[in-house]
Amino acid sequence: MTIHDKLARSLAALLGSSLSQLFWYGLLACGVWLFFHLVFRTRFRHRRVSRQEPTGRQMGREVLCSMRSIGVFGLVTGGVVYAAYSGWTRLYVDVGKYGWGWFWGSIGVMIVVHDAYFYWTHRLMHHRWLYRAVHHTHHLSMSPTPWAAYAFSPAEALVQAGIGPLIVFTMPVHPAAFGLFMVWQIAFNVFGHCGYEIFPRWFLGSQAGTLLNSVTHHALHHEKFRANFGLYFNVWDRLMGTNHPDYERRFELATGRQRATDVNIQ
Repeated sequence: MTIHDKLARSLAALLGSSLSQLFWYGLLACGVWLFFHLVFRTRFRHRRVSRQEPTGRQMGREVLCSMRSIGVFGLVTGGVVYAAYSGWTRLYVDVGKYGWGWFWGSIGVMIVVHDAYFYWTHRLMHHRWLYRAVHHTHHLSMSPTPWAAYAFSPAEALVQAGIGPLIVFTMPVHPAAFGLFMVWQIAFNVFGHCGYEIFPRWFLGSQAGTLLNSVTHHALHHEKFRANFGLYFNVWDRLMGTNHPDYERRFELATGRQRATDVNIQ
């Protein structure tokens, strides 16, 4: 394949990937926003984690930053596709090469790898030398909406996109499995920024609650900044002692297990 052909296919992948991300992100963010913030806003008000209401200006900024991030993700995808056609990645197209077991298992591996990648890059971006230049844009949303999931600076969008090259250069991955992984991460991020606790009140005391993060977990990170760095799982925060001390009490408040007067949420 000539360089011209590889560039043409990379450009097509850039555009296709951007449109695909825009579709899934727009669909999920709009759906979650309409459900919690408009249609059932009164019904689920008691499950709102933060008492600060997001403004229209904030949401507009989140949408614009998200669109910019999707553009950055598309550029990275184009580069990955060029690398794949050059034979530099471990992407494969024949499912039979590794079997259906690995096809589905690779999705789980990608989720675990992404969780570790996110935790450590997230903590690094909170370093005083990097925070304002890289991560500050995301924290402008102290009471985030679903549109804050991709509301990054260009530098942070590049960091977040780095999980793609890391995966495809180090492990065999089918493009369809990678696509399913991407839908998972978009959905988890959107719900994680919705501002309303979606898990039942018994969740945090269960084995699932020990493993998985809740909406409250990340909402508290947006409020307090210096704790709750994890993405999907609560493993790294537990191991490194970075869970916020008010996490359990705030979860209980959002799920109705405590009264608002029992918890200081300032």
